[in-house]
Amino acid sequence: MDASRPGLRERTRRMMRAEIGSVAERLFLDQGFDATTMDQVAAEAGISRRTLFRYFDTKEDIVLDGLVERGHVLKEALESRPADEPPWQALRAAFLAQRDDPRNAPESLAKMSKMLETPSLRARMVEKQRQWVALLAPEVQRRLGAPPGPQPDPRAEALVLCALVCLDVAVETWVRAGGEGDVARIYDEVAAAVRG
Repeated sequence: MDASRPGLRERTRRMMRAEIGSVAERLFLDQGFDATTMDQVAAEAGISRRTLFRYFDTKEDIVLDGLVERGHVLKEALESRPADEPPWQALRAAFLAQRDDPRNAPESLAKMSKMLETPSLRARMVEKQRQWVALLAPEVQRRLGAPPGPQPDPRAEALVLCALVCLDVAVETWVRAGGEGDVARIYDEVAAAVRG
């Protein structure tokens, strides 16, 4: 048996979370995030409110469910970059490797628009992205030539935060432009201004 493969219970849990997320996303897009209740999500998913709360604590958690996992994927992508690649280049490559398929651009645009225009979602998104700093900073610290220690190097944390802000600005610019333009080009322009 493959020890790296999740067991049946975990696979079932992931499938259930994905199904709830899909139902909730449709409701949020159709009637708006604030107008949608957890009771409606539970009813539409065919589960009880109590069961829903076993999977998600809040509506924000439903929408942003994949962000924590995406942080781990980014960490792996960053660690797989060439060992001597400078931190900014490695972060850029890791971020851009995780871009959504361009064929999903209309769906991504709709989801990001909702997130950016809903204050509670935006705040929760920032909070979850902040967790990425803890995941990415050790590799950036190594690339800076700083030895590992009990406390993260503040330079590594600052660099990761700056790169994440550049990514957020690039995505938000893309959303405001109605999905026109290239996120990678916008990111490069923003990052050049920050680094300049």
